[in-house]
Amino acid sequence: MKRTRFARRTKQTPDTEQLIRLAGQLSQSASRLEDAFWEARMGALVDRLLDGGDETAINAALDQLYATGGRPYDELADMVESCSEIRRTESADVLLIAVPVLAWSRFTIPSGPIAAESLASVRAQLHGHVLAGDAKLGLADFLFSPDQLPQSYCDTAQLAEKLAKAALHNRDIKLDPQQLPETVPFLSDTRYLLAAVAAPHGAPMFRWQEDDANRSDVLKHWRAQGGDAMRPLLPACATEVLLPQAYHAAAREADRASRPYSLRAAVAFLQTTLNLAASDLRSIIAPYYDDRQLEEYRIGFTKSDAAEVIHGVVWPILDNEDDAAEVATQIESVLSEVGVRDVLVLDHRFPLEYCDDCGAPLYPNAEGEPMHAELPEDQAESAPRHLH
Repeated sequence: MKRTRFARRTKQTPDTEQLIRLAGQLSQSASRLEDAFWEARMGALVDRLLDGGDETAINAALDQLYATGGRPYDELADMVESCSEIRRTESADVLLIAVPVLAWSRFTIPSGPIAAESLASVRAQLHGHVLAGDAKLGLADFLFSPDQLPQSYCDTAQLAEKLAKAALHNRDIKLDPQQLPETVPFLSDTRYLLAAVAAPHGAPMFRWQEDDANRSDVLKHWRAQGGDAMRPLLPACATEVLLPQAYHAAAREADRASRPYSLRAAVAFLQTTLNLAASDLRSIIAPYYDDRQLEEYRIGFTKSDAAEVIHGVVWPILDNEDDAAEVATQIESVLSEVGVRDVLVLDHRFPLEYCDDCGAPLYPNAEGEPMHAELPEDQAESAPRHLH
């Protein structure tokens, strides 16, 4: 799945040129046999670069292919993600997975080390409802915020290697909290458990790969039972668990699901904090551009009878979402579902603007003016510092 990459200067190397050539050849393949030929060569090169901690050549190739567009970029991106999250031994295949949960709270959303008893409970529910019968599991004893996830493909591969060794013995690993960065508190955010699943070559890893199950049933049971196991990790939070799956796919799905979740959380927060009905709120939706590129929508919230922006939500643009009207309609639909009736969509382009003092995004009011989101003073002290 194509993701935005930031422009940067990269040095062309023989490895970069070879990755670009192999991605082009794979994108033109006309048979599964030829696919396997090019994939084997590309995978071997990517594995060598990841094992050597050399991500420069990989990023240079991805940047160049992204700029030209088309299938070669997708082929290389898929291969790099696969190589960073998959490990193979003589007897087993091992996959790095993420277990995402969406959360919001008037207080700080927890992250950090997980008690052994809580980790054992989550492990039991994963085995009971998500993993195939013969699969083994290795969990990290840490609840990750997005800031604490591996920041590069090489970092991802290193963590996958550690968890793979644990999974082969059906054990968990202990992480040092001092080695991970602090997380910025937000009203709503995503938390992750990271794990590795090991299964014999050719055997199913997940319950939905078995003959008597499917993804929708697995998600239903995981939400019912896994949600109970995850809830103690996030006290004083409203939560929604998502389907555990391959690391990069799970992170993308969490990014997508977090956008409507953040809107719902914002309305619930304002209702409980200000003792207002959703119908007493006004939402102003506006597109924000970096030069000619649509980067995000920002949604400013005001009281229906006031001009001041009391809260704001950022709705980032993901993948190839180029249809601005379609995104705005989706945002309107979510607001309508939660009872906000006064919705204003501004159709002119806004520049990406931030507060000079704290760096927070500025949100539109009904006049299209950029404003800092500020709760009324008597409610502000009890709210999270970062409301966006």
